[in-house]
Amino acid sequence: MELRQVIGNRRSMRYLDPDRPVEIEKVQRMLEAARIASFWGNVQALKAVVVMKDRAPQDVQDVLRAPVLGFQLRQAPVIIVWFMDLAMLDEQGTRLHELVTARAMGPDETDGHAHLDRVLIPFFGRVIPFMKERPTLTAFDCGQGVAQATLVAFEQGLGTCLLGPENANKIKEHLHLPETAQIIVLQTVGYPAEAPNAGGQRPRQPFERLFFLSDAQAPFPRDPGVVEELRRDGMVQEPAPLPGRDDEMKAIQKRYNLPAF
Repeated sequence: MELRQVIGNRRSMRYLDPDRPVEIEKVQRMLEAARIASFWGNVQALKAVVVMKDRAPQDVQDVLRAPVLGFQLRQAPVIIVWFMDLAMLDEQGTRLHELVTARAMGPDETDGHAHLDRVLIPFFGRVIPFMKERPTLTAFDCGQGVAQATLVAFEQGLGTCLLGPENANKIKEHLHLPETAQIIVLQTVGYPAEAPNAGGQRPRQPFERLFFLSDAQAPFPRDPGVVEELRRDGMVQEPAPLPGRDDEMKAIQKRYNLPAF
């Protein structure tokens, strides 16, 4: 499947089949995709604990709850607890040297290492405490890793949905996360109990309200030809709800005894 089709079809799957286990190698492929995602300073602060319902202790399963739509966590065969470990920022100097050795930066290897020790590493040493207090950039790059894992999940026929944790501190305790960890999101993973199109393209803000050219008051010019091209490629799809969606939702609710909302 082409990337455009994957992106177009990839949307939150809230309804997963609790009776169909997920092969562990498919989860590994998701993690492999997250590992190779781009990350500032090569620090790779994104980590994860995978909770597979068919082998996880009951106390671990019980601690994974969400304040809204918690049934999704109860239904999912797999839950990935994504977290960022801010202690990884302390290794940034070493990680930069690895980039120079790999010839990913610096025109000359010897000069590159010297420049890091003389300029860049001391600079980051001064700003990393601030970056730990306000880890916006780190969290953003963690999101890139989760996004890549999500695309790989869909490509393997899986569905996923991202949920905020209800009790992050208890989750940290039960999963033995380090003190330097901050839980980002819980990701349910499983085989969809609903159609792959999940009822059609979800409503989104107008393009012109989100993207701009040179100035935040000047909307980015949207070429209808590009939109039509993406529609033909499957990235832009028919808006929800598609025909039959109501019947599908009622059948899922009845089959799994789910709440009305």
